Amino acid sequence: MRRIGRIAALGAVAAMGLSGLAACSSGSSSSTSGDSAGSVYYLNFKPESEQQWKDVAAKYKEATGVDVKIVTAASGTYEQTLKSEVAKSDGPTLFNINGPVGYQTWKDYTLDLKDTDFARALTDKSLAVTDGDSIYGVPFAIEGYGIIYNKAILDKYFALSGAKAASVDEINNFDKLKAVADDMQSKKDQLGIKGAFASTSFAPGEDWRWQTHLANYPVFYEFRDDGVSDAKEIKGTYFDNFKKILDLYVTDSTVPPAETSAKTVTDSMSEFALGQAAFVQNGEWAWSQIADVQGNVVKPEDVHFLPIYVGVSGEEKAGIAVGTENFMAVNAKASQASQKASIDFLNWLFNSDEGAKLVSGTLNFSAPFQKTKDMVPSDPLGKEVVEYANNKDLYPVNWVFTVFPSQDFKDQLGQHMAQYVSGKEDWASVTTFFKDEWKAEKATE
Repeated sequence: MRRIGRIAALGAVAAMGLSGLAACSSGSSSSTSGDSAGSVYYLNFKPESEQQWKDVAAKYKEATGVDVKIVTAASGTYEQTLKSEVAKSDGPTLFNINGPVGYQTWKDYTLDLKDTDFARALTDKSLAVTDGDSIYGVPFAIEGYGIIYNKAILDKYFALSGAKAASVDEINNFDKLKAVADDMQSKKDQLGIKGAFASTSFAPGEDWRWQTHLANYPVFYEFRDDGVSDAKEIKGTYFDNFKKILDLYVTDSTVPPAETSAKTVTDSMSEFALGQAAFVQNGEWAWSQIADVQGNVVKPEDVHFLPIYVGVSGEEKAGIAVGTENFMAVNAKASQASQKASIDFLNWLFNSDEGAKLVSGTLNFSAPFQKTKDMVPSDPLGKEVVEYANNKDLYPVNWVFTVFPSQDFKDQLGQHMAQYVSGKEDWASVTTFFKDEWKAEKATE
């Protein structure tokens, strides 16, 4: 799985020059635990991977006798949960930061990891969150997201008289995607589906696919035009493209727009798993949300990725969005014993043969370490991320949302998008907020 060379541009974001903090790798800091033997407590970012992390923890205990506590924050509540947990005497010893912006929030709690075995084993150290020569966030999963589709449903559609495409290979731009989706929506009864796209989830805390992942697209293309990795202001060159793809999701859906405010990601993934929709926007981590749904009718060989097309010139050569927002940090305020125990766990996970197999086969991560660089995830979506990342004929859509001003910015953007979808605001309200709040928050950084 030699994918890092294909996505080295991602490091331009993660390796942004940051100033200020110097920390001791020995972890000389105030202790949050009196346990002289040390303890390991990981606050997990993604609910969909909770069981997999617990399985890894069980394997680590079998191998070493050491317990690893796994706690998972509810969807959309990670920052709030982390703030609450780190204030406790037995708070997390391991947690995630969301790139350079997340580092600025949590830099007082992040230990310098540059001398750890697992940080040294990175295949591309420019992917790490750094400050000077120090490493405070280690990337542990290179991921991808796009439009997941059910090949069985699409094949059924392609066989219909008057279908707008004969194969998925013809769907390589927004206009063709819209033509196919609109036609499928009009023929949903013939296809035995409720809508072309699964429901767009705008329930509180469930809107990250839109205010983060979809919002990445207008910013990515603007940054690409300007040759930058961040900006103090957003011009909004591609806001109309942003609107077009959102409108398509909502119009050709399993539910009417008024119901989106009550829908969750789980609802959306269940609709896809039950064969009620042909498309759903999500990432490779969604495989478990499909496979584990009771009554799932989607076969692994029918689950594939399609790039998110938004109507940009030349997007026929676009791949899926590839990047990372997962940076492992060790709590600098934990006891030295707990810091050591936590680093020992990460060294085992990312820098041993047994751990590497779990990373690829249980966590299904494409991880940027020497031990895992040639391993391909076992799930169908993970495999396709590797294929897209290595496809030199396509350009990757980099994850630039790691430089979005703040989580509050994204949350408020999601609220405006939800109001637009429900008909309570016009699109100008969304774009005005996007530009004005971006500028205001960036001015304070």
